[in-house]
Amino acid sequence: MGKKEMMCDCCAVHEDCLEHVKKEIVSDVDLARVGDLYKVFGDSTRLHILAALNCHEMCVCDLAVLMNMTKSAVSHQLKVLRENKLVRFSKEGKHSYYSLADDHVRDILNIALEHINE
Repeated sequence: MGKKEMMCDCCAVHEDCLEHVKKEIVSDVDLARVGDLYKVFGDSTRLHILAALNCHEMCVCDLAVLMNMTKSAVSHQLKVLRENKLVRFSKEGKHSYYSLADDHVRDILNIALEHINE
């Protein structure tokens, strides 16, 4: 479809539609926060970590081996994921085990995978 085909040729303003959208649309602040969240999901390393944790709770050592990365590099990415409330951790002795923060994160991953595979 060419650029001209996508433009609206009408000159009418649909006031009822505009008023409805103005009342219902998400705030600019919330949209910015959503954009920031998607930036976190936009990194393939972090997505790989989330995909692994979608399968099973894991420690940093196991994630590092799985991803062929240093523990330090994995820890850095986990920090970003923790700061964005996408993963949580629990301690058992010297080990920290990571898992997805909640079902919303699992849903986001699964819906995205479903979408790209349709």
